[in-house]
Amino acid sequence: MRKFFTRTIMVATMIALGVSLVGAQAKYAIVFKNTGNPYGEKQMAGFKTGIEEQGFEAILRAPDQPTAEAQIQIIEQLIAQKVASICIVGNDFNALTPVLKKATSQGIKVFSLDSSVAPAARLTHVNQADSVKIGKTLVQAAYDMAGGSGEFAILSATSQASNQNLWIKYMKDELKLDKYKNLKLVKIAYGDDLRDKSVSEAEGLLRSYPNLKVIVAPTTVGIAAAAKVVTDKGLIGKVAITGLGLPSEMASYIENGACPYMFLWNPIDVGYLGAYTATALVSGKITGKVGDKFSAGRLGEYTITKAPDGGTEVLLGPPFKFDPSNIADWKTVY
Repeated sequence: MRKFFTRTIMVATMIALGVSLVGAQAKYAIVFKNTGNPYGEKQMAGFKTGIEEQGFEAILRAPDQPTAEAQIQIIEQLIAQKVASICIVGNDFNALTPVLKKATSQGIKVFSLDSSVAPAARLTHVNQADSVKIGKTLVQAAYDMAGGSGEFAILSATSQASNQNLWIKYMKDELKLDKYKNLKLVKIAYGDDLRDKSVSEAEGLLRSYPNLKVIVAPTTVGIAAAAKVVTDKGLIGKVAITGLGLPSEMASYIENGACPYMFLWNPIDVGYLGAYTATALVSGKITGKVGDKFSAGRLGEYTITKAPDGGTEVLLGPPFKFDPSNIADWKTVY
């Protein structure tokens, strides 16, 4: 009888505090693109911290290869485990829709993070920064490093990566402005977020386009690979590298001049924001509609807004510029 009353009081207290009974017992999963990606490891670490500091259990999963098929297998396993939510960093915008809808039909709260999936397959999306601003910023950097004219190339992740494709779309939109009439995008290469393939693709760009001035890599794997190739081939000062990179991986290339400057956000914070989005969805504090507000721990308050793809999203914040003046302060952080 005493146990019964103790449990009754505990449950009543949790309800009074607005704590979801499902969430209190649940497991919260994140599925990244692939293993062996330092950016992904930090993102998942941020998610784990955010979930665990709320008293819940985090499940961190990633396939060996960055394919939709590999992620589908993992999602099927998570459905069988009856997790409370799935935070998916999509390898494909549309291909994951059926399995994610299956998860939703079984009461699992599904949302995407970093690399979005179709709005029909998610409740909302956690975006690291405004996609239009990222596209514009990267083209402006290429223009600056090329001296206003010449050839540049893009070294992306996979051809199906929704975040990369959206940034590239807005890069192309920015290039239509008269200001960039002498700046020519000659190639979009795909390194599949695999280090060796990204190195090979960067080498291929340099062979195919001997007058190339800039390589823009909107992927942390790609930018590090391209900077290594330019450094190893003694092309510092002739070919500039920019894009989105981890300070810990890119510090030496910023310091040696291979990458004059680059941009990123804190992937730990992206994952951490995803953790609080997950628990807010499971507890019912938010449903994913425009105007929903929730608290994300140390990051503060957030509001869900309309996303460019027709769904909704939560924006972490603007991209941050890393250059020789500040890289030493950040290279040991992440």
